[in-house]
Amino acid sequence: MIKDKKLTINNWAEEDRPREKMLLKGVNSLSDAELLAILIASGNRDETAVELSQRILQYYENNLNLLGKCTIKELCDFKGIGDAKAITIIAALELGRRRNQSSVIERRQILASKDVYEYFHPLIGDLPHEELWIILLSQSNKIINKRKISQGGIAETSADIRLILKYALEDLATGIILCHNHPSGLEKPSSSDNALTRKLQDSCKVMNIRFIDHVIISDNKYYSYADEGRI
Repeated sequence: MIKDKKLTINNWAEEDRPREKMLLKGVNSLSDAELLAILIASGNRDETAVELSQRILQYYENNLNLLGKCTIKELCDFKGIGDAKAITIIAALELGRRRNQSSVIERRQILASKDVYEYFHPLIGDLPHEELWIILLSQSNKIINKRKISQGGIAETSADIRLILKYALEDLATGIILCHNHPSGLEKPSSSDNALTRKLQDSCKVMNIRFIDHVIISDNKYYSYADEGRI
């Protein structure tokens, strides 16, 4: 039996490999060395990528600010680090530095149906066909994302409830607002609008997602299910 056989990352338990660990537990679960190991991808004959990363960090006193000041030539002095890996490390550190210098973008908050109308009217208010969109919101009703669900004809468009919920789960949204336009000029909901609203409301309850409103936009008018007490 060979007791001192080198253990590579591929031999580790799946939850201990940096990439797999990130997928299973999230990026915050990774150490600095594991994050660095993802960047360099491989180590050398004597060290795994994580072990090499630990050695590099130890040389720089486990201080990312000191590591951020190193040069390509200095990094290449480590066995297993060539120009490509060194450039990758420095580029990642530079991105982190630039992120710290960037101003935080304040997400728009939806507090009333009028906010939904003002947000979507420039986008779909004058279209000759129907389009169905959703706004995905955080717990504080700040916009995480908006998604186009479908596009139809003059009279109606279709909606896939599964797709709507899929987008909400992907974006980690806690609230959904449905919005579509009526090219006819009539803002009153149709029977199919009512059916869609009920179906989405029931589905959101199952998934513990807040269905906040369904707003119908037409010319310079709109209809809100929430304002009418129907949600």
